[in-house]
Amino acid sequence: MKVRSLLPILFLTLTMSQSSSASAASKTEFATFGGGCFWCMEAVFQRVPGVVRSVSGYSGGKTESPTYEDICGHGTGHAEVIQVEFNPAVISYAKILQIFFEAHDPTTLNRQGADEGDQYRSVIFYQDAEQQKLAAQAKLAAQKDYEDPIVTEIVPLKKFWRAEDYHQDYFNQHPNQGYCAFVIKPKVKKLQDHGVISK
Repeated sequence: MKVRSLLPILFLTLTMSQSSSASAASKTEFATFGGGCFWCMEAVFQRVPGVVRSVSGYSGGKTESPTYEDICGHGTGHAEVIQVEFNPAVISYAKILQIFFEAHDPTTLNRQGADEGDQYRSVIFYQDAEQQKLAAQAKLAAQKDYEDPIVTEIVPLKKFWRAEDYHQDYFNQHPNQGYCAFVIKPKVKKLQDHGVISK
């Protein structure tokens, strides 16, 4: 076979290989967890390289399509959570979990700072057996940084409900609002100063 006749075949093979590599590189995964107010967690993970998007929402309860008012009534069982879409070629699920444990106090039951209630509990919602295993490992590894026992729940993800639009991208939209200025901003700066997240 002549070299000229081989060129189209080689070009097609190379194109398919590049397309397959690009597809693999662009494939994203999801992590869902709660560590207090979802505005805080969202602001943190928006600044993590490899995170495509961070969405505030509700998980872990029994009510269908819960509203913010519903979960504040403490009758639905939902936690305020974020669902992080990330590129595993840039950041691993294990690293996501490490940042999660550094971004909140996992030793306080149903509370983060002045925010108190079951909706503020520390919880990881895993999607499969691998995430469950990595979550357990991350919790064990994080314990060495705390004197009190970590109370983070590790439970299967059944449903993620996206929170109302006004909760999305909250810190970026309202940086001077009281809670953002006095609670979220210092937390973000601390993690940035420690090199945990990007500036």
